[in-house]
Amino acid sequence: MKALLDTHVFLWAASAPEHLAAPALRAIEDRSNDIFVSAAAAWEISIKTALGKLVIPGDPATWFPSRVRSLGFDVLAIDALHALATRALPRIHADPFDRIMIAQAQLEGLTFITRDPMNLQYPVALLEA
Repeated sequence: MKALLDTHVFLWAASAPEHLAAPALRAIEDRSNDIFVSAAAAWEISIKTALGKLVIPGDPATWFPSRVRSLGFDVLAIDALHALATRALPRIHADPFDRIMIAQAQLEGLTFITRDPMNLQYPVALLEA
């Protein structure tokens, strides 16, 4: 399986895996799977910590890459095709972070792992976290 983690799923995997549903946790911990975290998650974490809406143990600039690396995940960069693909997504909601990650999952053939009920409505391969 190749999967892309929603931001909250990455945060749980990084610091509170007990919050994940068993199938999602198994998929994330299975080293034969390729697990990706979007650059959009780094952006979202950075913004939310700066606004005081999210607390993580350290500076996002060091914490994020360190946790991605220690968990054996890969960062998925955002390119122009990902950005342009957001236009074709249904207007389920307007969250730019979720929309870019869903577009990435669609274009890259990745299963999107999320618990967000709005994201579970998008036409993409899904695994509920």
